[in-house]
Amino acid sequence: MSFRTKRVFIATPFYMLFEFFLLKYLFLLFGGINDGYLLIITLGLGCLQCIPMVFEEKNSTILGRFFTELFGLWAWSMVMILIDLIIIYLIKQFTDISITVVCILLSSVPILGVYNYYIAHKLVVKQHTLKFDNLKEEVDIVHLSDIHFGAVRNSKIINQVADKLKELSETCDVAIISGDLADGSCVVEEDDFLPLKDVGMPIIFTPGNHDYYPGIENVCNAAKKAGLIVLNDEKFEFKGLNIFGLSFTFGDKKEVSNEVLKQVVNKNAVNIINYHVPYNWDLFSNLGFNLQLSGHTHGGQFYPMIWFCRLMFKYNMGLFKENDNYLSVTTGVGSMDTPMRWGTNSELVVLKLRKK
Repeated sequence: MSFRTKRVFIATPFYMLFEFFLLKYLFLLFGGINDGYLLIITLGLGCLQCIPMVFEEKNSTILGRFFTELFGLWAWSMVMILIDLIIIYLIKQFTDISITVVCILLSSVPILGVYNYYIAHKLVVKQHTLKFDNLKEEVDIVHLSDIHFGAVRNSKIINQVADKLKELSETCDVAIISGDLADGSCVVEEDDFLPLKDVGMPIIFTPGNHDYYPGIENVCNAAKKAGLIVLNDEKFEFKGLNIFGLSFTFGDKKEVSNEVLKQVVNKNAVNIINYHVPYNWDLFSNLGFNLQLSGHTHGGQFYPMIWFCRLMFKYNMGLFKENDNYLSVTTGVGSMDTPMRWGTNSELVVLKLRKK
């Protein structure tokens, strides 16, 4: 059982407790419901969260992916319903509120849901120009991260990314994926990433924490079969760029020392570190890396989580510059757990490296 599956099992009782009281106060607006029936509904929702994941970890199926996505949609809906209930019960403290107004407020959830789902599945291309002193030739990089191939976003997202990268390959030189190619919510087979093999430019990939959940060997083997250049604590030179891929996991892993990283740096090249999380930018810059490519945050993915994410991460999303060094934090291509976005984009970022 993977770390992600264990995490879901541990969280499920807390989800169920939250769901019980959320539904209780929701039904109270319409006269209430027997607690026994409510308990049955809550147990059903708990099964909906856990059972598909157990099967998806061994053998991904259309049915398993459907129910996993269904719970992802419900998880997002719970947050929105909670906000609605808080607003409704606050209003009720001061004045009566008709059932019609209650229904109108609650109808905002499915309306927002359609919009959130659409935004999560629409790929947006952003562009930034970065200037360096020691650049040997102009290079255009497609920076992407957090594809999250899994039970919620499966083969369709790989095909969608492949098609977009084919378009960008006409003007860009290389694509770099900053981790979480896989999600860990389903098994990864060796042919799952094959559509990426037809992209007309090199694709570099460095693992992130989610890539370890379905088995890092499975993810790396599938990536290599698709023609990706896997940099797992390794470096790669391309058109005057010295690129080092520093893998990231919350589990046990042999750490790459600062001394080794310092030796990797080539003073005659633009040094890039591909690192899944937007941490240690100051450290990497002091070691000699000119550009850090990261993801992981999803930018919070949707409101109100965006506000919490801004508090958790100093560098939440976007391009940052300090002392001629850059940090690019992309909001990612895919989505985690729930296929919804609001206030962020599913994006690929084109970084145009130019001579200062």
